[in-house]
Amino acid sequence: MPLTAKQHGVMKGMIAAVIVAATGLGLGAVQYPQDWLPDGSPQARLTLAAQCLLAGAFWLLLSIGLLARHRFFTPEDIDGSGLTSGTEKAKLLQAVLQNTLEQNTLAALTYIAFAALAPAGYLGALPAAALLFWCGRALFWNGYEKGAAARAFGFALTFYSTVLLFLAALAFSFF
Repeated sequence: MPLTAKQHGVMKGMIAAVIVAATGLGLGAVQYPQDWLPDGSPQARLTLAAQCLLAGAFWLLLSIGLLARHRFFTPEDIDGSGLTSGTEKAKLLQAVLQNTLEQNTLAALTYIAFAALAPAGYLGALPAAALLFWCGRALFWNGYEKGAAARAFGFALTFYSTVLLFLAALAFSFF
């Protein structure tokens, strides 16, 4: 079955994001200034993971805040999605919030695992992942209303940077 134009657009965004994520994480892991990295202590590793998690927390905070503000100023939505069918704007903000929550959950678990398991010399991948996450969310937000192809790169950059870091953490857990 041939792909639709939307599917082609999404696929292009996904492929580009995988390339950018792999390059960014790889460069972060090997090119990050060693004197900026924490020592190998558990406390220093946890601190780095916590600092990197703030990138995702920013987008989660923004997502929650924008939906709450919208609901407060929109009589049709003030009672929340459990009691109303929701306006189109509320549905859009809720969808972005849901996706951001999902992405943050996966990233948080992955960042903590990577911080604990990776050799100290590779910890530069964590700030790189946080930067990729932040940029991916910004692009996802910007493209969301324009459709699947417009948001694909942002979604995939957020997702695949976390997936690649997860795979690295998984590998480090066995070796």
